[in-house]
Amino acid sequence: MAIDERMEGIEAVFLDLDGTIYLGGELIEGASEFLDRLDHRGVKRFFLSNNSSRSVSQYLRKLTRLGIPAREEEVLLSTHDLLNWLEAEGIDDTFLVGTQGMGEMLEARGIRTQSKSPQAVVLGYDTEITYQKLSDASMYLHAGVPLVASHPDLVCPSPVGGLPDVGAYLSLFETTTGVRPVKVCGKPNPSMILGMIGELGLDVECCAMIGDRIYTDMAMADASGVHGILVLSGEATAEDAATSNVRMSLIAPSVDSLCR
Repeated sequence: MAIDERMEGIEAVFLDLDGTIYLGGELIEGASEFLDRLDHRGVKRFFLSNNSSRSVSQYLRKLTRLGIPAREEEVLLSTHDLLNWLEAEGIDDTFLVGTQGMGEMLEARGIRTQSKSPQAVVLGYDTEITYQKLSDASMYLHAGVPLVASHPDLVCPSPVGGLPDVGAYLSLFETTTGVRPVKVCGKPNPSMILGMIGELGLDVECCAMIGDRIYTDMAMADASGVHGILVLSGEATAEDAATSNVRMSLIAPSVDSLCR
């Protein structure tokens, strides 16, 4: 099924946040009206983020401050994908390089985050990074403890340009220790959305992923079979899209032009 900016036939959308709905602490122009159009049409919407620096409750508070009502079940984070992987692997002792909010999500699921004998070093988008965390994690990695990352994003979009994200930290650890991650969770892994699509009982061709990154958002759309709608309001440029081999259904300036 081909789609255009009217998005006819789409029954559920998965929305990236940073660079798609907001940039830093400000809504992207027209984002609120776009969400209203989805609601008016009865399209289900879920907010997806690889940004593991915040917990679900922190995301809900930010969305509320920006005038966007949302429920807990509508927020899907790379941290959820990470938690599922850790539990499947039987890992409950970790050393976390991550924020307090991320740590609270792990601890709530019975995963210790400050173990002295960790089964894994877990790396998230740590906006509270300290040299002590980096040196402790490096010590464990030198000792053979495997490294797991919440997502692969190189930068976090901001109004002043890209800021260091997990991908940048991964390069730091590889330079320091020679260690590469045994698992990178979050987008572009299709598991981020396929479980929810199954719960909704929808066909993938009736769903769309809207985001500003090609190597995560659009790659996940391609891998899962949903429509990929790239918006140029964040990281990716039109030139990036023109040279990419990732399948995309549509390229739009921003969400403001969609679902009209």
